[in-house]
Amino acid sequence: MRKRLPLRALAAGLALLLALCAGCTPQPEKHTETFAAMDTVMTLTLYGGEDGTLSAAKDRVLELESLLSVTDPDSEIAALNRDGSAALSPDAAELLGRALELCGRTGGALDVTIYPVVRAWGFTTGNYAVPDGGVIADLLTRVDYTQVRLDGGTASLPEGFELDLGAVAKGYTGDTLAALLKENGVTSALLELGGNIHTVGTKPDGSDWRVAVRDPAGDGYVGVVSVASKAVITSGGYERYFEEGGVRYWHIMDPKTGAPARSGLASVTVVADSGVYGDALSTALFVMGLDGALDYWRANRDFEAIFVAEDGSVTVTAGLEDAFALSGRHNMAVARP
Repeated sequence: MRKRLPLRALAAGLALLLALCAGCTPQPEKHTETFAAMDTVMTLTLYGGEDGTLSAAKDRVLELESLLSVTDPDSEIAALNRDGSAALSPDAAELLGRALELCGRTGGALDVTIYPVVRAWGFTTGNYAVPDGGVIADLLTRVDYTQVRLDGGTASLPEGFELDLGAVAKGYTGDTLAALLKENGVTSALLELGGNIHTVGTKPDGSDWRVAVRDPAGDGYVGVVSVASKAVITSGGYERYFEEGGVRYWHIMDPKTGAPARSGLASVTVVADSGVYGDALSTALFVMGLDGALDYWRANRDFEAIFVAEDGSVTVTAGLEDAFALSGRHNMAVARP
């Protein structure tokens, strides 16, 4: 007669078997590197992948910076601004084309030809000052993305025009890196590109990445959003600014006024599949203000967002209602379609 094991013994044996099986599957090796690029600090964290993938990812970032940086005199964008016409690499041409499309989609709230205005305020040179109204009025005559021409790989600008792809460059970089990593067998990665976060897959344990959204009024956070395979991109007035006469002036410009956007928002965080789209929208929605931004979201519904107003109130779009955990001191409203 065969003896039956007690249920407790069977359970203990099963637990041991599961533990041993878990140990049979090695966890992917973690690779990370922090470096300066695109006027910010970047940290790339990869799990698994082929040898040399992390180095290839860093090299790709530096390659894109060399092509797209408006302040590098040897870049393709600097050559375009200097000469009025330039043959662009596939990367620069693709990004410029997508940027112009997004300028149109946002009704000009994003305008890549705003660069001369941004420079007049000192945000590219560090020589911060409030420009004279006449100077701004003159510069605004040369802010119009519809005047940029892109014919295949050749771009041209009217005389006196200059452009800057900084509002979309890190988003494009995130998309490019995510594709590179997947091609090299990486299924889990966290790409921290300054104010841009790009996630590849989930964490190695299968759980969502948790991305903190900074409180524009201090060093803490307004909350944490849980995501997988998404770009989480924030633009805010706290990122780059100067003060003069007791007034704070930030780098996010309203293309209509040539001055820092005063929309009632302190920060905008966009959660999207595309880094380029999220990057562009984080700027454009900030310029639009809360009401305009929500109108855009309701009309498109291809992204989600977290809005922090200057009074500290928080509004999230409906798709993030269950994914966003608010910190204790803030009040939150949920926008519905």
